[in-house]
Amino acid sequence: MLDHSIQPQKFSLTSHQIAVLIPCRNEELTIAQVVKQFRQELPEAAIYVYDNRSTDNTVEQAHAAEAIIRCEPQPGKGNVIRRMFADVEADIYILVDGDNTYEVSAIGGLIEQLITNHLDMIVGARRSTVEDKEAYRLGHRGGNLFLTGVVRLLFGAQLKDMLSGYRVFSRRFVKSFPALSSGFEIETEFTVHALELKIPFAEEYTLYGSRPPGSESKLKTFTDGWRVLGTAILLFKEARPFLFFGVVFIILAVISILLGVPIFGEYLTTGLVPRFPTAILAASMMLLAFLSLTCGMILDSVARGRREVKRMAYLSHSLLELN
Repeated sequence: MLDHSIQPQKFSLTSHQIAVLIPCRNEELTIAQVVKQFRQELPEAAIYVYDNRSTDNTVEQAHAAEAIIRCEPQPGKGNVIRRMFADVEADIYILVDGDNTYEVSAIGGLIEQLITNHLDMIVGARRSTVEDKEAYRLGHRGGNLFLTGVVRLLFGAQLKDMLSGYRVFSRRFVKSFPALSSGFEIETEFTVHALELKIPFAEEYTLYGSRPPGSESKLKTFTDGWRVLGTAILLFKEARPFLFFGVVFIILAVISILLGVPIFGEYLTTGLVPRFPTAILAASMMLLAFLSLTCGMILDSVARGRREVKRMAYLSHSLLELN
């Protein structure tokens, strides 16, 4: 577990409404401690615990810590966050897991940077201490590096920790975020949304600790990793359709040419086409290639219109100012 003894620089936030959003499922061992730590760091904040079908005493522990309790029956972190963003009204939103692995004492500095630098998202990039290297498991770290690399390749962004569950948002980010994912791939959607609309955001390293004995992670490295990768590819298709379908066009066209060149050469030599199935396959794949290219051109115009609509929704909310 983390040592939250480090105190950040204090500054007044009484003029801003702050909401701490904690999605939870079976976190009875840690949720009360997380709520108490945020109550100490941000006494003016409203702390919401959204229970996601817990089968232990998570709700009772959160209620005892005087958090605002709400429930989301549909399983999955993405479903919980969608409900949170729709229900809660605030100027600043803090999203954090209820497992007491993130550095709560860093929250003051993250909020200060969000406001003073006029950002819409701050990501608490995870960094384990030397004594607690097992907190950020090798499999999860490797999967995060791989998926972060995929998004970096697709969108050209330098990222530290795309899958961190510790984030601070402005109101205009939250209220313009579509929240289409249902599970842990929601963090990928956060990042792609910011990259697609060119929303200003930053990443700051924060300490990441291990869970207490008896507490188990809900994250399945391979299952959720494949879902996050699939989400990244799907969002890439939605955000960059011409490039996506252009790649499909090239692949299909190359296969068609490889199949068709020997047949065409034999036709020039003998005047015969002995392999009609292969010739038909080559011609069909070339037709599919150009159909893919056409779809990419059409969907690129549609995607541009959608980006404009989302950008206008984002700009409809005022900039958060430091008072």
